[in-house]
Amino acid sequence: MEAPRVLYEQTDHVVTLTLNRPEELNAFSEPAMIEAFLEALARVRDETTVRAVVLTGAGKAFSAGGNVKHMRDKTDMFAGSAADIERAYATGIHRVPPVMDALEVPLIAAVNGAAYGAALDLVCLCDIRLAAPAATFGAPFVKIGIAPGDGAAWFLARAVGEQAAAEMLFTGEPIDAERAREIGLVARLVEADRLVEEAQALARRIAGNAPQAVALTKRLMRAQRFQTLPEHLRLCAAYQALLHGTEDHAEALAAFFEKRPATFTGR
Repeated sequence: MEAPRVLYEQTDHVVTLTLNRPEELNAFSEPAMIEAFLEALARVRDETTVRAVVLTGAGKAFSAGGNVKHMRDKTDMFAGSAADIERAYATGIHRVPPVMDALEVPLIAAVNGAAYGAALDLVCLCDIRLAAPAATFGAPFVKIGIAPGDGAAWFLARAVGEQAAAEMLFTGEPIDAERAREIGLVARLVEADRLVEEAQALARRIAGNAPQAVALTKRLMRAQRFQTLPEHLRLCAAYQALLHGTEDHAEALAAFFEKRPATFTGR
């Protein structure tokens, strides 16, 4: 039986998703991989016990991004006319970013190796990004005569600023993990043998907080991209009003005054 393209493992409130085609460097353009990833995201979204997610890759790469052999051979999503290719993007890989961005649980990238092209978009869509020292990051679209096709010009500029994004996108040249840390693409570097463990530990720390509060905090971080300050403050007030009435808020206050750890139920 064929191994799952995306491994889904849950321990307590933390899910680890692993892109699982190491022999293909976890290429991320084939419909089967995209569907498997979307199914995993839907499972995360619908499972109320999940409070944080770690995303990593099996083998030596996080993901090599789009399959360049398929580009060369004009197969898979790169087959047919211009209209066919445009439709393949819209009905395939372009379904991933909105779903991933809309998840209300925090996503942590554990970048174990190369993250190129579409995989760089997956990394940028994560809320917190850790990397092994040997990890590399690239947006080599112009090197193969195409433009950023999956949102990199949008995601990368927001992750690292327009100048650093422009350098990566216009040169198409990869950067190493240390440079990625310098420009803010990753939060910190962790030795490869501890990378996933460290990401999971961070996920557990997040999962230990009141889940509704974490979810609404993430909503606020997403909303501020397009809001004026007065609009944002109104939304803050509305969310605070909701959270002040939750059982978890009452439990947090009780635990604070009783000098004990809080136990949150998501209610």
